[in-house]
Amino acid sequence: MPKVAKKRAAAQAMVDSTRKYTLQEACALVKQAASAKFDETVDIAVRLGVNPRHADQMVRGAVVMPAGTGQSVRVLVFAKGEKAKEAEAAGADFVGEADLVNKIQEGFMDFDRVIATPDMMGLVGKLGRILGPRGLMPNPKVGTVTVDVKTAVSEAKAGKVEYRVEKAGIVHARIGKASFKEDALVKNAEALIQALIRAKPSTAKGIYLRSITMSSTMGPGVRIDPVHLSDKGEEG
Repeated sequence: MPKVAKKRAAAQAMVDSTRKYTLQEACALVKQAASAKFDETVDIAVRLGVNPRHADQMVRGAVVMPAGTGQSVRVLVFAKGEKAKEAEAAGADFVGEADLVNKIQEGFMDFDRVIATPDMMGLVGKLGRILGPRGLMPNPKVGTVTVDVKTAVSEAKAGKVEYRVEKAGIVHARIGKASFKEDALVKNAEALIQALIRAKPSTAKGIYLRSITMSSTMGPGVRIDPVHLSDKGEEG
């Protein structure tokens, strides 16, 4: 058996696929099972009891990870005047107006987050076909269309993660790196899950947190028992 296959088999053997773990146990297992030579990213997948095809059951938002994400985020801001200066002072990597629109239309994509002031959205709208499919289009629902560019840039740099439920009712999000301490992963996972609970649509019926699975880039999925993470009476 090839060395890589042996590592994966050993990692898989650490996890009991018939069991649901506590969040703390899952974080410890994911760290233990991460055996790649690089620092693996830790992701979480939450299946929600919603139907995203109904507009009133779309779950979308953003949450700042208390321990960061371990990723260096390149932030691009569409702003002018004083707001452009605020963005630059807050650490934005790229700040501009029509010049940036033209640059992106010509193929520039060396950024991870796009923020815009409301008065810039007329210009930014021209980039819908480019930014939209990549999940980079600024949106007021996740705080990326705002007059408070200073806070938006600072949060993006600090580890603000956007989430959006997919067609299958699943939310995927990055919560850190395998090198993170166990309690840092726990705090980040709790922050995301509590944000999802707060975002529960009033029209969603039955069990809301259907399943939660955590994994590293190359590691096995570890199932988490959602019951102890739900609000009291949330399953009712």
